[in-house]
Amino acid sequence: MALYIACMDKRQQTGFTLYELMITVMVVAVILTFGIPNLRQYTLNSRMTGTANDLHAAFMMARTEAAHAKSNVTICASADPTGTGTCDGTWNQGYVVFIDNDADRARGAGEAILRTHPPADNGVLLRVANNATYFMYAPSGLGRRDTANNTPVSQVVICDERGNIRAAGGNSAARLFVSTPLGRATVVRDRTLIQAALDSPQMMGATCP
Repeated sequence: MALYIACMDKRQQTGFTLYELMITVMVVAVILTFGIPNLRQYTLNSRMTGTANDLHAAFMMARTEAAHAKSNVTICASADPTGTGTCDGTWNQGYVVFIDNDADRARGAGEAILRTHPPADNGVLLRVANNATYFMYAPSGLGRRDTANNTPVSQVVICDERGNIRAAGGNSAARLFVSTPLGRATVVRDRTLIQAALDSPQMMGATCP
């Protein structure tokens, strides 16, 4: 019996000491202190990049399809992009790309929707020059106006709560989408160009955010 008790007393003890636990908690706290802000910035940047790239891709697809199908193709803001797909909303609400044979910015019979895009992510803002709600490509693949001669999209500033601040790499946290009258679309991150766009008369005093 005495031998058995002695063996029981010599069993190896496992687990953390209080000192080890405190060190672990401190390390985790340091990681969270530096990691959470960086993770948030990464999330915001990804959201901004995705919004700008989606808009750019929609314009490029519309241009390609217009030249391929030899028809007018319109991209327009829509309050119900995944439903009726009518051109009656703002870019923050979403947009549609569709065949527009008669160039009137209204989908008629046989004018198929080519792409839809849902509303912008929560917190993402799109400021559009001249409050333009559409851009149209002619069968040549070049930009054109609709039959009512409305002003098409030329500049869209995309931003979030950070506004036009300097982000990693010296670029702006915001994005500027530009579409020329000929239909060439591009996205830039230059802070000076973005601020100039926001300050232009075409933006009519828009701020971001």
